[in-house]
Amino acid sequence: MSAHGTPIPMTSSKSGPLRGEAHVPGDKSISHRSLILGAMTVGETKVTGLLEGQDVLDTAKAMQAFGAAVEKKGGTWHIHGVGVGGFAEPSNVIDCGNSGTGVRLIMGAMATSPIAATFTGDASLNKRPMARVTDPLALFGARAYGRSQGRLPMTILGAKDPLPVTYTTPVPSAQVKSAVLLAGLNAPGETVVIEREATRDHSERMLAGFGATISTETTPDGHVITLQGRPEFRPQTIVVPRDPSSAAFPVCAALITEGSDVLVPNIGLNPTRAGLFFTLQDMGADLTFENMREEGGEPVADLRAKFSPDLKGIEVPAERAASMIDEYPVLSVVAAFATGKTHMPGVKELRVKESDRIDAMATGLRAAGIAVDEGEDWWTVHGRGFGDVPGGITAESHLDHRIAMSFLVMGLATEAPMSVDDGQPIATSFPIFETLMADLGAIIERSG
Repeated sequence: MSAHGTPIPMTSSKSGPLRGEAHVPGDKSISHRSLILGAMTVGETKVTGLLEGQDVLDTAKAMQAFGAAVEKKGGTWHIHGVGVGGFAEPSNVIDCGNSGTGVRLIMGAMATSPIAATFTGDASLNKRPMARVTDPLALFGARAYGRSQGRLPMTILGAKDPLPVTYTTPVPSAQVKSAVLLAGLNAPGETVVIEREATRDHSERMLAGFGATISTETTPDGHVITLQGRPEFRPQTIVVPRDPSSAAFPVCAALITEGSDVLVPNIGLNPTRAGLFFTLQDMGADLTFENMREEGGEPVADLRAKFSPDLKGIEVPAERAASMIDEYPVLSVVAAFATGKTHMPGVKELRVKESDRIDAMATGLRAAGIAVDEGEDWWTVHGRGFGDVPGGITAESHLDHRIAMSFLVMGLATEAPMSVDDGQPIATSFPIFETLMADLGAIIERSG
């Protein structure tokens, strides 16, 4: 049963060439951050290209609950913020739906204000551990009261007299890093985050854009990010690049669907996010970057993906994992159509996403005729080559949008159709997935 209502079973079938332009939604990471930082600024921030999936809309509602004015006029979102440290205490529980990014960033943003806020989410989010964020927030002086194992619903009591913090992240996590940096905004002095491996740096880029003094240096201990507390934020006009994680689905579909030629315009190519596209090129994919440019401090290009029948399995570099962690499910689908083994190490983070993504994908791939080996922090897909992937099963989505979309992409090129038990979670991150894929020529239907 879906957390948001009746399940929506979906089926995809072998499709003719996919052709045309795929205008994917705005980047989810940048959309969340533009709302939160806009709410912490005095004055009006304007945002175009915002991803209007449920996750981001929940963050917009949360910012209203903390006292910011957030409204959409035409295609532009207007945020009248309350300034750093200006959050009001919400009068009701903050429901973050399915969004781990939303809840963790918002917890960070409010943790150094002397207010209390209670957070909840859907069935999936309420199973996810929050201690990875609440532990460092406690160093600032915030206190968290939740269910066992640090799960939602949870109340955060913000610090009355916050202390600046130096924190080394135990595992690579942009969410944890960002939560600590957002908390540091309303703490005096310098807040320092040390990460052994670089993670996506949207927060650092956007904090600098709003006027924070922030620096990153590479040292023997790792990446050291230093933020000066209590900045005067300046309102911004933000154009959100289109989401590379969403672009992954039409791109990968084009690579495995015979005769395809798809252009995906205006994709954010932040080096901390674009690992999938370089991995696909390493496998021999006909994938090119056109019209390279920069928008809002982020590198952007148009991606052209063409059918690639001669893909080869590769060893994916472990150090690339953080830059493509959300894309391993759909990469594993492409790997099924490659020749030879694709080995993916350094991916233990996948075990604690919306679902255990390694287990969910491995189970479905095996049922569809693909051999998969797995360990705690690695997995290997034994590709059968184009034209030899059986399919013909119903995979469980586990209330996970990326699992559902990955198996639906797979069915466009398997010998028999592929189904998922519930496609409803797709709306949380990619609400136009069905229409966008249909416009390219994909056969994806609701089968319930």
